[in-house]
Amino acid sequence: MSTNWRELFPTRLTFIIFLLYMSLFIGQGIFVTASQESNNSYGYNTVTVVLLTEVFKLIVSTCLYCRDNNLRSLVRDVHKDRNVLALYMVPAFLYCFYNNLAFVNLATFDPTTYYLLLQLRVVVTGILFQIIFKKYLSQRQWISLILLTLGCMLKQVDFSGFYSDANDDSESAAIQAIPSNSNHTVDHHQVHGKNMSGFDFSLSAVFILAQTICSCLAGVYNEYLLKDKGADVNIFVQNVFMYLDSIVCNAGILLLRGELLDAFSPQNLGTIMRFSVIIIIVNNAAIGIVTSFFLKYMNSILKTFASALELLFTAVLCYFLFSIPIYMNTALAIAVVSYAIYLYTQSPVVNLGKVRPLSSLSEASSKSTAYDKRKLLDEEGDTDLEMDMV
Repeated sequence: MSTNWRELFPTRLTFIIFLLYMSLFIGQGIFVTASQESNNSYGYNTVTVVLLTEVFKLIVSTCLYCRDNNLRSLVRDVHKDRNVLALYMVPAFLYCFYNNLAFVNLATFDPTTYYLLLQLRVVVTGILFQIIFKKYLSQRQWISLILLTLGCMLKQVDFSGFYSDANDDSESAAIQAIPSNSNHTVDHHQVHGKNMSGFDFSLSAVFILAQTICSCLAGVYNEYLLKDKGADVNIFVQNVFMYLDSIVCNAGILLLRGELLDAFSPQNLGTIMRFSVIIIIVNNAAIGIVTSFFLKYMNSILKTFASALELLFTAVLCYFLFSIPIYMNTALAIAVVSYAIYLYTQSPVVNLGKVRPLSSLSEASSKSTAYDKRKLLDEEGDTDLEMDMV
């Protein structure tokens, strides 16, 4: 069966959005890791960085809206759709935790392990997708999702029981081969101070699970708002809703930690105003805006596969940039994930909801993106409201 590229990417612009999404997320793991101190800690307030990122997103979205409108029109639209603004507090709250946990988990795991463990969200996303959109995945689609999850689990497999020590190329064998003597204490689960063995039933496992759950709930619910409840709202206005709520959530975290005022002191801002941190803010802001287009004009299932594709590129880049080796279990995990992606392309999920396919950015900023279902049926003889169950 041939790959259904037309169903995966209805227009050329959606394919560009897909590539941008992958590239920016690869950059997130690498940029955050590069900004860490030698002991894997951060020399800046990470919550402040997330808050400033949301402020930057708000500014960019406002500017993009004002290309064809004015600020008075924006205020009027925000007031008119204030009920949608309130609904966006849910994904904003979840994304707030997700973004802050990203810094915590990247201080514990190397980028490749981090992205592999996050793929545990794939099956959860599939379940939530069915519940919220009342669309049921085909057998082929579920097999691809399960293979994707199994590929992530391979990252933790110890191959020492299958091969002799001389031929074992797994992470655990390589780590155990690190010489230890009276002058050196070696943690056999870490290389370069990073956890490369996956879950170890510790607090780090709780944090990665929490981030996974936040990602699943926020992604699917955000897609629901973009395609259903807020389908008639300008996408840049929807982004303004998200970022206003996100600013409130992150400010609330700083307030609870007693750091709201100190976070913006000249000393703390000085630690942020350096290239290695500013590029994180810019990159994460771009991720937020591109993700909104991704979820509105594609879907959260394809988003999980885009995230899985990041593994291959992240592993290769981390090998060259940080000398983080690629072991046998990592290579096998990437291979299984890649096959799952290939299998999924044979029968992709189609879920446009009330949104017409995007062919240009000018269409995204139009007043209404809802379409006439009857027109779609006349033009294509089918409806994007139904899922292809091949």
